[in-house]
Amino acid sequence: MAVLFSRRLMVVLWLGLFSGAVHGELSSLYGPYQQLLEEHLREKTLENNGLISAFDYEAALADEHTPERLRSQRERLAQFDISDLEGKEESTAFWINAYNFFMLNQILTERPDGELVNSVWDYGGQYNPFVDNVFQREKFEIDDRQYSLDGIEKGILLGEEFASRGWKDARVHFAVNCAAVGCPPLRRSLYTAENREQLLATNTRRAFSTARHLHIDGKTLRVTELFKWYEEDFTESAGSRKAFIRQWVDSSAADRVERTSEMTFIDYDWKLNRPENFPELR
Repeated sequence: MAVLFSRRLMVVLWLGLFSGAVHGELSSLYGPYQQLLEEHLREKTLENNGLISAFDYEAALADEHTPERLRSQRERLAQFDISDLEGKEESTAFWINAYNFFMLNQILTERPDGELVNSVWDYGGQYNPFVDNVFQREKFEIDDRQYSLDGIEKGILLGEEFASRGWKDARVHFAVNCAAVGCPPLRRSLYTAENREQLLATNTRRAFSTARHLHIDGKTLRVTELFKWYEEDFTESAGSRKAFIRQWVDSSAADRVERTSEMTFIDYDWKLNRPENFPELR
């Protein structure tokens, strides 16, 4: 009887471990997307540890493996059961990866006249309220449901349910990537339950260490327009936009931020985040 009980216990434990490996390991689920990042994303460290990244769309389109990787990743997400997600860390990481993958998939698969767009606004909707822009289109399938990019970012990651659970995190604005030069950097590393906190912190800090996201000119604090569009999120997180910046900027700049008395906004650069559009990568 003791031997039988021991064998049954071993089977139960093995099945539990196997289930966790299947449903809890985001690096496996996002394998095809990870391959795209490893092959075609360029990251560069600037002075003061700032970070920029660009995706080589031309190289990805020339890669014979890209269509299958995109198809496979779309299928994996369409069939994934989101009820298998466990906790804040895994859930946040899953949806950040989903947003970033679908943005890449959009650029690579919808090419008007066979050409890459110059900006995501080339898909329309920036000035016409009667046309859904790329962020509003419900065309990205997860768990047999169609999502929009806005639905993922604003409806889930920064939405009411995550907020009610204490999961809402304004640093998400520095993790999701909208395929523009002005966006915070896309990372070669996937977001996982294990690295979620570290990546959110470092991506925010390293974005602040670039002139596209933060620049101090005397008493004037010049920051990315993210702080204009999403003021409520940053204020809710830290009490004010300036307090949020002080919390996450590199410690060497925190006092300089505090001494500023005016905040202005850096024009967002909507050009496609391809290497040619970054002077630092030429």
